[in-house]
Amino acid sequence: MQVTDHIHLLKIPFRLSAGPGITVERFVNCFLIYGSEICLVDAGVAGAEEAVFSYLHRTGRKPDEIGALVLTHAHPDHLGAATTIQEATGCTVIAHLAERAWIEDVDLQARERPVPDFHTLVAGSVAVDRFVEGGDTVHIDGGLDLAVLHTPGHSPGSISLHLPADGALITGDAVPLPRDLPVYDDAAASVRSIRSLMEVPDVTHLLASWDDPRSGGEVSQTLADGLLVIRRFHEAVLRAGAGEETCRRVIEDLGLPAFVLPVVVRTCRAHLAVGDSADIICENSR
Repeated sequence: MQVTDHIHLLKIPFRLSAGPGITVERFVNCFLIYGSEICLVDAGVAGAEEAVFSYLHRTGRKPDEIGALVLTHAHPDHLGAATTIQEATGCTVIAHLAERAWIEDVDLQARERPVPDFHTLVAGSVAVDRFVEGGDTVHIDGGLDLAVLHTPGHSPGSISLHLPADGALITGDAVPLPRDLPVYDDAAASVRSIRSLMEVPDVTHLLASWDDPRSGGEVSQTLADGLLVIRRFHEAVLRAGAGEETCRRVIEDLGLPAFVLPVVVRTCRAHLAVGDSADIICENSR
């Protein structure tokens, strides 16, 4: 669906195995930015190219108009169809340097960050053609410029993208959601990143990978809620203490979905690493 003058959102559903007989229904949003060429932000899971190309045809565009694929980070639901889309379109693949290893070697990522059904979600590795960092600009033919913001925490090289022409901020997975399982590797960095997003001027549309589009007053509230999620999770981890059952205790404490994925265990470890020595729980995050 079209969400701003130039940005279209495509919701890609997928499933994860969370244990014997447990299947988790998930989705990820991809974004198509229409200029005289097209910039695709994130590739979805393996097979998502069919939905992307079909949508382009329905809206009077063609797959070979995709000039750039920007990956907000390397995780499977964002990287999955990247190699297939790149091969079909010849587009330039853009990402932060800190994500390179896991984008260009998906087997390495599968070993270092196990995710259920990893190789079902990811079609293969893809080479990154251009590396960006905070302060860089991605130019889209047709006069559109995307400002790159480095927003680590969810992953070291996570980036967000600001399209001032539409008042739009694309945040990838930088902002955790209430009532969902938080996933990030660095709690303090996540807090700093969300606060930096709060400083971006004139944002009227907040576009995240796991959430419905937010606009108007919902923008600031969603960012504030993301900080609150981290604060509450941190407090719950400190209450639970260290140990193998910490993550399960935290999930039960907060009333979150009753399953534990390996990536959520990483989140618990991130909070344990911070402990009470760093002020990630402060008035600005309440």
